Amino acid sequence: MAVIKSEFFLALNQVATERGISPDDVLDSIRAAVMAAYKKDYGTEHVNEDEDEGLEVKINEDSGEMHILKEKKDITPPGFGRIAAQTARQVILQQIREAEKKTIVKHYTGQVGTIIKGRTIRFEGRNVLLDIGKAEGMLPVEEQIRSENYRLNDTLIVFIKEIKEDHFGNSRIIVSRSHPELVHQLFAKEVPEIASNTVKVFKVVREPGDRTKIAVHSDQTGVDPVGACVGQKGIRVKSVTDELGGNEKIDIIQHNEDDSLFIREALSPATVEAIEIDKERKHAKVSVSEEQAPLAIGKNGVNVNLASRLTGYEIDIVQMKSDIPEKPAESEKDETEEPAQEEKGEGEGDGVQKQDDTQSDNSKSNDSEEKKDETEN
Repeated sequence: MAVIKSEFFLALNQVATERGISPDDVLDSIRAAVMAAYKKDYGTEHVNEDEDEGLEVKINEDSGEMHILKEKKDITPPGFGRIAAQTARQVILQQIREAEKKTIVKHYTGQVGTIIKGRTIRFEGRNVLLDIGKAEGMLPVEEQIRSENYRLNDTLIVFIKEIKEDHFGNSRIIVSRSHPELVHQLFAKEVPEIASNTVKVFKVVREPGDRTKIAVHSDQTGVDPVGACVGQKGIRVKSVTDELGGNEKIDIIQHNEDDSLFIREALSPATVEAIEIDKERKHAKVSVSEEQAPLAIGKNGVNVNLASRLTGYEIDIVQMKSDIPEKPAESEKDETEEPAQEEKGEGEGDGVQKQDDTQSDNSKSNDSEEKKDETEN
């Protein structure tokens, strides 16, 4: 006969109740574990495998005494009490741990898709573990912002992405810093108009740590959705930017049902000259000036790629050539030299003319002398 002291049994009920575990479930687990221990240690002598269906473990809920019964007859072997007590304790502790895990998983399953504040507590390789309250959240490397460096005790706001099992069958709460929904939730926190659904978020696209584009709109007349998100003196959008590390630029764009206008806005901060769209192929040819082309494309193509993802169109940027051609430096030099040559030509022409005039005068003088000689003769 094995005895679990009544104080321990009462404590079991108290702990089970406090931690959301059913005492009956714990007792069922204890019965199953004690039966397994009995069959393992005493099965050869006492148990016929073909006729063990009549075996059961009876626990006195008042005293905590446990007995092995077969067809209602007590067959508890001497010395089995110590084994039963150890088994019961192990089962109780395991049940408490499992129940706590289930309770925690259930709690955070209801929070998937929301944001939560966490504190970095340790690292597993390149993965970051955060204390998020009742459990730990894992920030995998693929969910991190590449430009961020994480240190112990850093406080971060993260997006609860999912709960999944690891290789050991343990449930992991996966959190993210790079998910577009993190930006959506941060704006909902900072902008009352979004929280109240006065301003609606159409779509968010990100290059984490670099740039985000968020399209918003409102069905209510007189509401400026972009202005509501920016806030007075930019205070609201700055709060979101700071929470993302301070380096990520955020473009807030008003969604438009007119695809052409939406694409024009999505390419902000660039100024667009003309747009040709093919709605069937979801393709847009966008013309911009030479000065605006770098802005439209963005560093490493980030701006045009985000605009494409935001609008759902494949966007080709076409650079327009300037109407005023630039004159080469050599032609300018030639033009400045030509007048000098012309002046030189004019000088040379004058010299020739003067020489001709002199020759004419000499010819006239000779003619006069010839006429004089003829008269004298």
